[in-house]
Amino acid sequence: MGRSAVVCAALGVWWWATVRLVWQGIGCGDWGCLAPALGVVVVITLALVAGSAFALERAGVRPGRRVALVAAGALVVFRVAGDALPSWTSTLAHALAAGAAFAGAGGVAAFCTEPEVARRWKVVAALGLVALVPLAVALSWARFGG
Repeated sequence: MGRSAVVCAALGVWWWATVRLVWQGIGCGDWGCLAPALGVVVVITLALVAGSAFALERAGVRPGRRVALVAAGALVVFRVAGDALPSWTSTLAHALAAGAAFAGAGGVAAFCTEPEVARRWKVVAALGLVALVPLAVALSWARFGG
């Protein structure tokens, strides 16, 4: 789990920096370029997920493909849950948050795909992950009103 978390954290900071550079490079201020900009972000994200399978395998995290796919699913949940958190203006905080989210997703993915972990603990981890979404919605509703 530790190796998976470290590899995913590094990939998370890499993803953040790449997306930030691309977003600034596109530098649009109107809605007309939103679709191409988001398309580039999606391509970068998919390439990173594919590359993460290779990086995880090279780091000795097996099976790399399965861990990468589970981590991608966990990242979606973390992204939804992260919307309930306050935002920061610091770019360093954004980079650290991306690294932490990717590290958490990598750790959860390695745990959930480890054959030696009992099935009940995998179910508990999956349910805990899924429970983040309604918890985030409730927190957001309490913060910003309904």
